[in-house]
Amino acid sequence: MTAAVPQVRAGRVSEAHHGAHHPHGASGEDAAAGDGPRGATSPGPAGTGGGASGAPYRALVVTASNRAAAGVYEDRGGPLLVEGLAGMGFAVDGPRVVPDGEPVAAALRAGVAAGYDVILTTGGTGISPTDATPEVTRPLLEREIPGIPEAIRAHGRTKVPTAALSRGLAGVAGGTLIVNLPGSTGGVRDGLAVLDALLVHAVDQIRGGDHPGPGPGHAS
Repeated sequence: MTAAVPQVRAGRVSEAHHGAHHPHGASGEDAAAGDGPRGATSPGPAGTGGGASGAPYRALVVTASNRAAAGVYEDRGGPLLVEGLAGMGFAVDGPRVVPDGEPVAAALRAGVAAGYDVILTTGGTGISPTDATPEVTRPLLEREIPGIPEAIRAHGRTKVPTAALSRGLAGVAGGTLIVNLPGSTGGVRDGLAVLDALLVHAVDQIRGGDHPGPGPGHAS
């Protein structure tokens, strides 16, 4: 039996395309703001992809926001991640909406114990006093992958200079790839744009798959 992920509230997937593009350095609370309290929803559509082991890809989305967790604001970033991951072929659970800080760590630990291939977080990566997602993520990582957040920040800086303020991390905990994304919908979209090209390959590598053979212009 897999470990239970803490009971939290989920955002509406139907809201996925209606968030404004906020600066990436914004806190998860501000970026989750909507027109009113969130309603509960079912997880996003299940993917059918499979990796080197033949098992389906499984992903969990965690939204870090004090006010979204309290039902004050709509979670917008989480549903975007659910939709994006489903489009990559993942069976997705979430978004799990939790307050900043230790509740994020608890959700990550439970997700790793449950055997998810990928956990994407949104929110809490900025420099406001409540932003603590990197601090609670780092102790769980056995191997950091700095190139992923560097690529996400670089992608975002071409449009929004404050993308440089995001402090998100990425790395491997057990057999799970964890990636911190900003709380803004713009930051989430930039993260998905970068992850779309590498996420499935990263999961296959963590599962023990071989590197693809070199093609034209491919650096070994």
